[in-house]
Order: sequence, then structure tokens, then C-alpha cells
Amino acid sequence: MSGTIPPAQPPPPSDPRRPWVHPLSLWLWRHNPLRRSTDRLQGWIALALLLLAPFLGLIAMFTIGDAAYRHYVTTAADQRKTRHLTTAVLTHDAPRHPEPGSAEAKKTRYPATVRFTDPQGTIRTAQTDVLPGLTEDSRVEVWVDMEGALTEPPMTAEQIRSRAMGWALLAFLAVALAGVAAYGTAAHVLNRRNMAEWESKWAETAPRWTTSP
Repeated sequence: MSGTIPPAQPPPPSDPRRPWVHPLSLWLWRHNPLRRSTDRLQGWIALALLLLAPFLGLIAMFTIGDAAYRHYVTTAADQRKTRHLTTAVLTHDAPRHPEPGSAEAKKTRYPATVRFTDPQGTIRTAQTDVLPGLTEDSRVEVWVDMEGALTEPPMTAEQIRSRAMGWALLAFLAVALAGVAAYGTAAHVLNRRNMAEWESKWAETAPRWTTSP
């Protein structure tokens, strides 16, 4: 019986029990007969991203944080010019809290209708949140914009810092995620290249294999 030539086979699937190799493992650089050129390239990519990502992240964090801080400072200044604190009067009693005098009652606010005069001298009514238990004709302070609508008070310095820090943190995380995505993409491309090279080598080697008659 003549020998048969086994058909070319794709590379075997990776063993799930095989220990994970860290992208920065020295195995990727040291001389090893099993090391491929793509392994070394993958290691250098990982090292470059590890060094660049924190540096670029800090630059992005300070740049975006500073821009956000300047934006909110300008916004707060505009708010102080266009928003005014005025006194409003309740048109009816506010709901009472089930536990008057408790810590929760001091933090709770209930919607109530109030009457106030806008910057143009027009008497208006609107709803705002007030402390529980306030009676009709009680006076509360509200912020009014130039059009006579109730609005939030201008941003405080603490709010400005908090929002700017939030944007700075998001910028740093965005750079970090971009670095992870870049490494994942590079590893995927190199892995596909390895698989293609494996199939090519196998196709060259398989015809030389024969079984004994």
C-alpha cells in the first residue's frame, strides 16, 4: 500500500490551561528557539505603551482639566452677572416631614409654590423646593435669571474644582483605555500574522510526511 500524505492542518487551538504570558515578560526578549520576531515586537509595543500612556495621560489630564477649569470659571462669572438673589413668599403651607426636627428633615425639601418679583418688576409665581413645615406667607430666598425664571445659584469655587477634576480624570482614563485598545489591536494583528505564517509553514512541511506502506 502506497504512503499517504496528510492534508495541511491549521495550527492546533491554544490550550486554555497554558499559563498566560505577560506582555512585558523577559521571554519576549531573551534568546529562545521558540521566540518569534512578532513576540519581540509585541513586547516592545507593550513596553512603549506602558511608558507613553501615563505620560500622555498626565498631559491630557492637565490640559483638559485646565481648559475645563477656565470654562467653568467664566461660566460662573456670567452666572453671577445674570442671576439675582431675591425674596419669595409661599402661597400655601409646605408639607410637613413625618419626623420634625430629625437630621433627615433638615436635609429634605418639598416643592411649594412661591410668589416673587422678577428683575423687571413683574410679580410671578413658580415652584421651588423649600424646607418642610413652612407656613403660608413664609419668606424664602430664590435665584432668578434675567428673564424672571427661577434658576440654580451660581457655581461655587468648590463646584468648579470638582467638575474640572472630573474632566481631568476622564481625560486620563480615556488615554489609558486608548493605550489598552491599541495594545489589544496590535496583539490581534500579530496573532493573525503568526497564524498565517504557521499555516504557510505547515503547508510546506506536510507534503514531506508520508506513512510507511
